[in-house]
Amino acid sequence: MALLRRTTLQQLADAPLTYAEVGATREGPLPAGYAHVDRRAVVGSGRAAFDRAAAAVFRWSAQRGAGLRVRASGPASTPGTVVLMTAGLPRFGLDVPCRVVWVVDEPDRRGFGYGTLPGHPESGEESFVVSLRPDGDVVYELRAFSRPGTLLTRLGGPVATRVQALALDRYVGTIRKAAQG
Repeated sequence: MALLRRTTLQQLADAPLTYAEVGATREGPLPAGYAHVDRRAVVGSGRAAFDRAAAAVFRWSAQRGAGLRVRASGPASTPGTVVLMTAGLPRFGLDVPCRVVWVVDEPDRRGFGYGTLPGHPESGEESFVVSLRPDGDVVYELRAFSRPGTLLTRLGGPVATRVQALALDRYVGTIRKAAQG
């Protein structure tokens, strides 16, 4: 939590991930023992929309569109990049630290997955991938697995679930807007 302090990216550079199943959002089934999210939405059509959506994903636009302040040690397109997002007021907000654990950068599929670092209210991984389908549809895929990472998150169960659902809606809306130019 950022209550009257400021966690730095440098402090998080060597921090361990808070879960063992690193990379599990990339493909295949999500691991047991966690809550799961597997959501897909058509956000546009055609190569230009795909390129705009993918660029927005790699610029942290979804996170900013959900109201998070983003500080990152590098681009989302680089594994190992540490991102420290803050929800709420700058000095009284909630820190949400993550590290990019995998990246896909193919002609018709681009995105990344990040995992939680110590201090994150959850423990798990989330991915953000845009694909250009053969029919021209641009599909934004969000996959995640998580479980409470702090006592506060455990106590706030239904509230935390609702906050995550709202964030996912905003992620999709932001990438849809980016795809449309």
